[in-house]
Amino acid sequence: MWSAASWPVTLRTGSLVLRPIRHRDKAAWTALRRRNAPWLAPWEASNPDPNGFLPTYHQMVRSLTSQARAGSALPFLITEQGPGSRDARLVGQLTVSGITWGSAMSATLGYWVDSERAGRGIAPTAVALATDYCFGDLGLHRMEINIRPENRASLRVVEKLHFRDEGLRPRYLHIAGQWADHRSFALTAEEVPRGLLSPWLEGGTPRPG
Repeated sequence: MWSAASWPVTLRTGSLVLRPIRHRDKAAWTALRRRNAPWLAPWEASNPDPNGFLPTYHQMVRSLTSQARAGSALPFLITEQGPGSRDARLVGQLTVSGITWGSAMSATLGYWVDSERAGRGIAPTAVALATDYCFGDLGLHRMEINIRPENRASLRVVEKLHFRDEGLRPRYLHIAGQWADHRSFALTAEEVPRGLLSPWLEGGTPRPG
């Protein structure tokens, strides 16, 4: 369950570390996003208001940190830390958002990974790690991920982890300048009694029970 001590939190498995996003990460985050602009552009959230704008980096961090302290989000950076190293390389971002308590006990998860590190199991490992924390430590019941039907790289992540396909949501989010369809995937805690991470790291794929 959520408490004042639930945030900040850092999650680790092997060399992969999920840690809170910080204001001082701006230079590294901006450089990574700039280098990955062509890779990420087709999937980027946009503002449907013609006169609207997206938040600056510091506005984003302030908003996400406020949500985290209130128990409605978990804003992580995905990093890799080599054996014996004190430095971690930024390779992506993962945010658990829309956390709802009470009778729902649910959340939505989104992520992106550096194109140079794609295909190395980073995204499914990060998703499994965060989902297990939400189910096991926070007591959430359901995790949802919404993906553009054309985004094959992201679809492979939920396929590997056996998230259940709940169908198409027409014009669900404003992406890259237009209202875009998404496919919705979800798991509940009862479907993965062993969690996601252990079966994934053991070389298998965690199948819902």
